[in-house]
Amino acid sequence: MGKRIMIALGGNAIKQPDELGTTEEQMKNVATACGQIAEISRQGFEIIITHGNGPQVGNLAIQQEQAQELVPAQPLVILGSMTQGQIGYMMQQSLRNLMGEESIEVVTVVTQVLVDRDDPDFTDPHKPVGPFYKEEEAIQLKIEKGWTIRKVRPNGDRQWRRVVPSPVPLKIVEGKAVRKMVDAGMIVIASGGGGIPVILNEEGKLEGVDAVIDKDRAGEILAEDVGAGIFLILTDVDSVKLDYGKPTEKPIQRMTVEKARTYAREGHFLPGSMGPKVEACITFIEHGGERAIITSLAKAVNALEGKAGTTITRN
Repeated sequence: MGKRIMIALGGNAIKQPDELGTTEEQMKNVATACGQIAEISRQGFEIIITHGNGPQVGNLAIQQEQAQELVPAQPLVILGSMTQGQIGYMMQQSLRNLMGEESIEVVTVVTQVLVDRDDPDFTDPHKPVGPFYKEEEAIQLKIEKGWTIRKVRPNGDRQWRRVVPSPVPLKIVEGKAVRKMVDAGMIVIASGGGGIPVILNEEGKLEGVDAVIDKDRAGEILAEDVGAGIFLILTDVDSVKLDYGKPTEKPIQRMTVEKARTYAREGHFLPGSMGPKVEACITFIEHGGERAIITSLAKAVNALEGKAGTTITRN
């Protein structure tokens, strides 16, 4: 169990907040992450990868709105499936090139994730997507487009983003298939962007809904499905911080589940940002996982060795 690891790669790490989001920028960031993942694979770990898509799906939504007079605009659920292919392709190719002749297959699985049609986030959304905006830009977009806008960063020039529904994931529809692939020795990229959100309709059939599931929450469920012992979340910061963005900011190297819950109650972890990551780590440990780690792209290997990032354990 200890040699099977779920790696969750943040969408904001693939498209950094200060970047335009060009293909070249994203491929470079993916290559950084995949270099770390390839090294982890060489150490004998069995690897499952999931990733976020907040910046990418938000940018796609803007493209749909701008071009809707020329071609039909696609709904958010379809955009989520598009980003699964987009980011899965970048990671799959990068890992293949880095692994060279090493005989490990890398596959991407189009993954659906079941949610509750009555989840409260459908009426009170919290998932940030797309670019960061200045406050005056955010107010104007709220008026012009009717978007729900929230402040998602404590400091900096651009602190505001559009938010969309992010229902709690209940089940990975293709979870059993993913486990079979991992058991067969493949590196599997699955549940990308938190998965394509689906509900069971009145006929008991799967039906897509417009939302973006948090990839860390979905990744935790997938980690359980595949029997991972370690949950590694790669984001755009080196470690979890207390008083993030304040003069009293302080990194955390290690914390127990109990301590993490205390810090969460004290408001140290922002909703839609570090909050869901810490929450997913807590759930993973409570459901039998050995340890969870949060760190940046370039420090994955060091964090796995306890030399960087934030490690969360039961005791």
